[in-house]
Amino acid sequence: MSALARIAGFMVLLAVVFAAASLAGAKLDPGVEEPNEQHEEAEEGMATMATTGTTAGEAGTLPGLAVAEGGYRLQPQRTIVERGKRVSYSFRIVDDETGETVRDFDVQHERRMHLIIVRRDFAEFQHLHPRQLHDGTWEATADLSAGGAHRVFADFATAGASFTLGADLLVSGRFDPVPLPAPAPTADAGDGYEVELRSARPGAGATNEATFIVRRNGRVLDEIEPYLGADGHLVALREHDQAFLHTHPEGEAGGPGRIRFAVSYASAGRYRLFLQFKHRGVVRTAAFTQEVTGSSSEIEKASHGDDH
Repeated sequence: MSALARIAGFMVLLAVVFAAASLAGAKLDPGVEEPNEQHEEAEEGMATMATTGTTAGEAGTLPGLAVAEGGYRLQPQRTIVERGKRVSYSFRIVDDETGETVRDFDVQHERRMHLIIVRRDFAEFQHLHPRQLHDGTWEATADLSAGGAHRVFADFATAGASFTLGADLLVSGRFDPVPLPAPAPTADAGDGYEVELRSARPGAGATNEATFIVRRNGRVLDEIEPYLGADGHLVALREHDQAFLHTHPEGEAGGPGRIRFAVSYASAGRYRLFLQFKHRGVVRTAAFTQEVTGSSSEIEKASHGDDH
């Protein structure tokens, strides 16, 4: 073989080696993007969540913890107010997708809208029924003479579904927070009214019966006037995050001074219960602290520990 032929063969072999090396380098180079089916599926899922307006953190959110839920959003007119005895508070419920004001609401507990304002330390509580203006805005007059951080709950139903949306409200003035009172069997409702709470040790994740006995000057009331279609109305809020728990009155309205509710606690911890009842034309409030320790199944196992 001539020298020229040997050189030509060597050049061909060298070209083949360089081509193979370049191909291997492309496989190993992190700068070269390769299609990833799992990554594409994740991006598709994020796009779906962005379209629907939901995130993983919102899944399973308890009522009152979010300003938006189920396609509806609570839109306050303002979130900071000057303290005062009679302060106007306005808000709208808007369609979270279109931004349009929702105007049609269902009657729930004899009202189309319930507005509840609670100071973050549970020292102040108000349950108001705002009026709806022509443009769909809801307006109420609240006693915000106590400064500090408050939580506002809009409790309503529309299109056959119930919602409780929450937002923060800051009231100017000095704020001296108080600790949550320890659990006690009785609570003062003013003017000689006293309420006793009777309840078995409540368990999280189950339905618990709570019975309230209303007395005045030591005597059980013969009859309680219906309030919001029942003997009473109960708001239960979880400590720290003020998750709003839906409660359901039992029995017919207008009975004697015993009010029963079914309460479902979402988790172990302490809760503040605000009972409202009506007597002689006046709505009164009694507040209780309830301790919930573990699930009902755990409590049952603990109570029968000797049997196992």
